[in-house]
Amino acid sequence: MTLSLPIDAEANQLLSTDPLALLIGMVLDQQIPLEKAFSSPLVLSQRLGHAPTAVELAEFDPEALIAIFAKPPALHRFPKAMAVRVQEVCRALVDRYDGDAAQLWAGAEDGSELLKRVASLPGFGKQKSQIFVALLGKQYGVQPAGWREAAGGYGVEGSYKSVADIVDEQSLGKVRAYKKEMKAAAKA
Repeated sequence: MTLSLPIDAEANQLLSTDPLALLIGMVLDQQIPLEKAFSSPLVLSQRLGHAPTAVELAEFDPEALIAIFAKPPALHRFPKAMAVRVQEVCRALVDRYDGDAAQLWAGAEDGSELLKRVASLPGFGKQKSQIFVALLGKQYGVQPAGWREAAGGYGVEGSYKSVADIVDEQSLGKVRAYKKEMKAAAKA
């Protein structure tokens, strides 16, 4: 599958071909624009000189990884916390899936199992897990039976609620409008 988020073509290519990069983008997708979150795996790869593996990141010296995340421009608004979180997720991948991010979703019997696997990762609450299941289903071709139901409202075709629905600037605008509407409703 080829992702077409409104980011650099090279970043999209990495996300499309490297399951760990996609997962790292999702980890970083909080409290920063999604363009930054999903571009940061490419920047991380550039800083390391290669696309990292989960084993490499799991075993990385924590302070050195924080320094890489914090180097200007920082990979995230909270580089220390996100370096730690990425390392925790990579350690979970090593412990449960032999360090292969694609094994997180490969062979999931149904959407419920897929959601359960994703939700077991550090930092993946219900909403983030459902968004990732929707992203996998809508843009990555990972569609076990019941994936749309497991993704909740994010799995609905044409819902424009999350990164799962973004393929261009127009769809990005629709998602941003939805999020703005939800924030306004929450304040009311």
